[in-house]
Amino acid sequence: MVELPISITVDGATVSGIIDRPENCRPGVTPGLVLGHGANNDLTHPLLAIVAEHLADTGVANVLRFNFPYMQRGASSPDRLTVLEETLRRAHDVLFDDPDCAPGPLFLGGKSLGARVAASLVSRHHEAEGLLASGLIFLGYPLHAPGGRDNLKLEPLRRIDVPSLFVVGTRDPFCDIELLKPIVAGLDMPGTLHLVPEGGHSFEMPKSSGRTDEESFHDVAAVVAGFIEAHTA
Repeated sequence: MVELPISITVDGATVSGIIDRPENCRPGVTPGLVLGHGANNDLTHPLLAIVAEHLADTGVANVLRFNFPYMQRGASSPDRLTVLEETLRRAHDVLFDDPDCAPGPLFLGGKSLGARVAASLVSRHHEAEGLLASGLIFLGYPLHAPGGRDNLKLEPLRRIDVPSLFVVGTRDPFCDIELLKPIVAGLDMPGTLHLVPEGGHSFEMPKSSGRTDEESFHDVAAVVAGFIEAHTA
C-alpha cells in the first residue's frame, strides 16, 4: 500500500486529503472510493483510516479521504451543505483524474455527515449538480437526531438508485434500525443493511462486549471490501 498526502482546492481554499493506493493498482480497473468524515472528526478518524488502509492493502480499492473546509480551519460547526457538496465533488474529481491510477468503478460515501453529503449528491445524479457513482457506502447514516425519531432526514435517500451499503451500530442513537429497515428496502434499488452488534454511532464498542473499537473497525472494513467486490465483479 502507498499512502499519498494531497491537497484539494475548493473555492480558493485548500483542504487536506490522503490517498491510500494498492501497490498493484490498475488504472481504469481498480475501483475507487471517496470517503467524507463525520461532523466532529476529520480524515484521520481511526474508522476511516482502517477502512481505507484495509481496502488498499488488499487491493480492493484506491481510497481518497479528505477534510471538509470547516474542519480544516478548525471551526466547530459544519459548513453549509452547498460547501460540503462542492468539497466532495472536488475530491471525486481529484480521484477520478488521478494520473497514476484513475479508478474504474467509483464509489462515494463517508461517516455520518460525510454519508449524508454523498447521498445528497448521488440522489441528484440526473441533474447537472449531482454525481454518478457505482455505489454508496454509509458508515453510520444520521437518520435523525438522538431522541428525534419523529423528524427523519429522508430527503437525500428518496432518489437513490444505485447499490448502497448501510453499516449501522445497534446502539447508534442517530439511527433507529427499525425505522431504517423499510427505508433501505424501499429504495429504487434496495440497499444492503449490515448491523454491528453493540456498536455505537462510530461502531465503538462498550467494555462489556469484550471487543475493542479497532476490532470493530476492521470488521467494518471487511464488510465494505465485500460490498465493493460484489458490485464490481
